[in-house]
Amino acid sequence: MCLVVLVGAFAPRFAIFLVWLFSNRMALAFDSFWIALAGFVFLPFTTLLYAIAYQPIVGVSGFGWFLVGMGFVLDIANWLGGARQRDQRRYD
Repeated sequence: MCLVVLVGAFAPRFAIFLVWLFSNRMALAFDSFWIALAGFVFLPFTTLLYAIAYQPIVGVSGFGWFLVGMGFVLDIANWLGGARQRDQRRYD
């Protein structure tokens, strides 16, 4: 799991693919394939950290929600950074 976290820091979609390929965490964490797919496309950091923080009986609780929140902040920063980069290229 440590390797997935390290890969996820740079390539969250690849890390989600690795989690899906080598474990059943994605199936446990998400009831629907479509929700996981939407997370893969739109919020990859949040989806990855939710799958890592999910515990089968309890769900996500305590520090896990902090991790999911940090994933959401990373996703929003990623979206805003991409928009800013695009705007800078447009005006240069």
